[in-house]
Amino acid sequence: MTQESIGFVGIGLMGHGMAKNIVTKGYPLTVTPHRNRAPVDDLIGRGATEATLEDLAARSTIIFLTLPGSPQVAETVARMAPHLKPGSVVVDCSTSDPTVTTRLAADLAAKGVHFADAPLSRTPKEAWEGTLDCMVGATDEVFTRIRPVIATWAAKIVHIGGVGDGHRMKLLNNFLSLSYAAIYAEALAVAAKVGISTATFDSVIRGGRMDCGFYQTFMGYALEGNREAHRFTLSNAYKDLRYLESMANAAAVTTTMASAAKNSFAGAVAQGGAGPEDYVPHLTDFVARANGVRR
Repeated sequence: MTQESIGFVGIGLMGHGMAKNIVTKGYPLTVTPHRNRAPVDDLIGRGATEATLEDLAARSTIIFLTLPGSPQVAETVARMAPHLKPGSVVVDCSTSDPTVTTRLAADLAAKGVHFADAPLSRTPKEAWEGTLDCMVGATDEVFTRIRPVIATWAAKIVHIGGVGDGHRMKLLNNFLSLSYAAIYAEALAVAAKVGISTATFDSVIRGGRMDCGFYQTFMGYALEGNREAHRFTLSNAYKDLRYLESMANAAAVTTTMASAAKNSFAGAVAQGGAGPEDYVPHLTDFVARANGVRR
């Protein structure tokens, strides 16, 4: 393989598994410090090295970012920019605002640095197994270059189009999945109010036309009580739907459904669901509580 030197910034729930696959599949890897030492130490034990953000930027030819959102991505890119090598590639795997993505790409292009967006779909389990889905926005040349590295942690890789298109598609993807979550949570609240148990509800939906993988992970908590069935926070869901709403507004599209789903998550976050372990399936509790339903 063409030997690229990989940098990875953001080794949280998703990033740890992604970075693990990069280093164990033969690429030299540099990571930055993280507030949680466990993933850093694990990756160092597998052959990665640790460096400051500035040193990582100077020594890497491809740098992956998995950060909470566009403000953190923009701040990180600004710190790296003076140290990046001409010809290097920054790949934003976060779910970000496409307008920020295109601006950062233009800023880095002026320095001879490439930018791509490669947001993810699925969960930390698939990140660890190397079977994530990935939507890439990049030029053909950059896509060809970064694809082998992405393939260490993704099983399905789709080249959506130019820079920003990956993030646009990711927002549409999350619009669908998070709207499902809002519908499931509300349906379960209605079911409880009219005397239909969660188990009975599930016995009808599971295995039928309305069943899907997202439904099953959601019900992993709502029915089975597994708080970690889908480790994607309510706060991140709320952020993603705000980005989607902004994108739709800029395109002059009404957001009847998107805004309704966003408001469901806004209510959960406002009720105290803003913590690092408040995950999307827990939405069912907040919607139930708002309707006087005890779970």
